[in-house]
Amino acid sequence: MSDDQTRGDTGTLYVVGIGPGLPHAMTQRAKDVIANADCVIASNLYQEFLRRDGTLPPETATDGGTATASAGGRPEQDIVRSTMGRQTELAREAFERVRDGEDVAHVSGGDPNVYGKSDLLFLMAEEDGAYDVPIEVVPGVTAALGGAANLGAPLSNDFCTISLSDKWRGWDEIEEKLRAAAISGFVIVLYNCWRDYQRAIDVVRKERADDVPVAIFNDASRGDTGRNQDGETHTITTLRAADDHDDEVGGMGTSILVGNHETNVWENERGKHLVTPRGGRDVDDF
Repeated sequence: MSDDQTRGDTGTLYVVGIGPGLPHAMTQRAKDVIANADCVIASNLYQEFLRRDGTLPPETATDGGTATASAGGRPEQDIVRSTMGRQTELAREAFERVRDGEDVAHVSGGDPNVYGKSDLLFLMAEEDGAYDVPIEVVPGVTAALGGAANLGAPLSNDFCTISLSDKWRGWDEIEEKLRAAAISGFVIVLYNCWRDYQRAIDVVRKERADDVPVAIFNDASRGDTGRNQDGETHTITTLRAADDHDDEVGGMGTSILVGNHETNVWENERGKHLVTPRGGRDVDDF
């Protein structure tokens, strides 16, 4: 709670994107909001990341998933553990804390608007009639952007992201989106690739040449701290051969980038990169 805010005033619910989660890859805005919030809601993994540079204070004993801690002369914070099965409960807790005058940072990996937490909190606010709760979204670096940075310049032209999760929509709809994106020439970044990524590749292959470059990347911008046992990795292959990389599709930390007819492999002494020129431009166009 800010110095000029008195208890009883309404706080703010911040939905904070922390990118891959490591301190060096977070925006300064995200770090400031989390460090100064009265309550931080975050998974165990993200709590661990946020403690590395003191954005969150050191871990303390928990009681029912909530810890109270302070560091560096800062006021005490409630640190609440977030789990998949408690999202609606945690949203309601956040609303009540904000009504009581607290600033709450609800942590989302990547960017809250890219398969993150922001839609849930707005849906819950509508469900509960929480029109009095200020909600602010703090952006972060999503996996598509982190992975693209490691690869070079594959997203310099039009691109889209498509989730392969069929939890809320069927495969007929997912396939329709994949087909439309492939026909339209978008560079495509696939999320939730542990769910039938080979099926998705087969759909795209019907509309796109087999020799277009494909990149499979894990734990973008997380170095050796991610979920993948090999740490951060990326592999450049082709659409034809993408099905042959089962051992590199490791779960939630894996994304797959499918290039278009303009994407090319550019190589120098340091390694291979992917480049998608914007509209076929060359140096003279600048």
